[in-house]
Amino acid sequence: MQKIRLLVQILSSFISNPRLWITPENPIYKGPLKHLCFPGINCYSCPAAVFACPLGALQNAFTSLRFNLKLGASHLGLYVIGSLGIIGSLVGRLPCGWFCPFGLFQDLCFKVRLPKIGFPRYLNWGRYFFLIFFVIVLPIFFLDSTGFGQTWFCKYVCPAGTLEAGLPLLVLAPDLRDAIGLLFYNKFVILVLFILWSMVTLRPFCRAVCPLGLIFGLFNRFSWLRLKFNKETCVECHACELICPTGVYFAKGEDDINSTKCIRCLKCLSLCPGGAVELEFSSILKECNEDEKGCACNQK
Repeated sequence: MQKIRLLVQILSSFISNPRLWITPENPIYKGPLKHLCFPGINCYSCPAAVFACPLGALQNAFTSLRFNLKLGASHLGLYVIGSLGIIGSLVGRLPCGWFCPFGLFQDLCFKVRLPKIGFPRYLNWGRYFFLIFFVIVLPIFFLDSTGFGQTWFCKYVCPAGTLEAGLPLLVLAPDLRDAIGLLFYNKFVILVLFILWSMVTLRPFCRAVCPLGLIFGLFNRFSWLRLKFNKETCVECHACELICPTGVYFAKGEDDINSTKCIRCLKCLSLCPGGAVELEFSSILKECNEDEKGCACNQK
């Protein structure tokens, strides 16, 4: 299962970044595919990217929200919000574990042979802080003289943007080097810190910061695809807790198996010796499988 996941992660990273015709004269693709959001952190300004980042698109919608409302315009980011809702409703936070290029990057960093350290559980609340303030509140309420906000998370925090866009663009467009200032150095330091942290802790960005992961994670308990924990068949080996990349401790009862932290990598399902972890789908489909004669679908 995990070999398949790694293959899917690699293919997804290539699918979201297939642009091999990069030139200094045309460093960023701005074609029709950029109107579509890829379900993972993948910077819009990455020279190889052909899709938009949903988190960046969401912030862009919020930066012009008050201006558009004042004009009576209908461009309120409903497409972005709707696409996030559809993905979350179907599979919850699964894109984080299977499709996100920056998630794969963190997984690879963790393979570096260094002593490993745990993750303080209270830092999980950081995701709420960055979603509420950097993605929603600041872009909507802190406006410039023209009435528009800024993409605060992309501009001041996101290490994926520095890795995928900032550094490659400096190589492709040397003229940009003259514009390097405090903002770039701030983002570069954040990237370096997360790279070092990822070498000793599993997925720290996903666990402490990522607003997109939190948005998808809020659907985990209600999505069509869910995980199920059968306590009766659990042998209490706690292997699931040791292997979980985001520290979901459901065997001890500290977390729900469908916690917002779960990225649905399915490591627990693959490893569990007692078969206590299962995939389940919507309740209607489950009832149909268990009792075809009594199924409400067949009575219609």
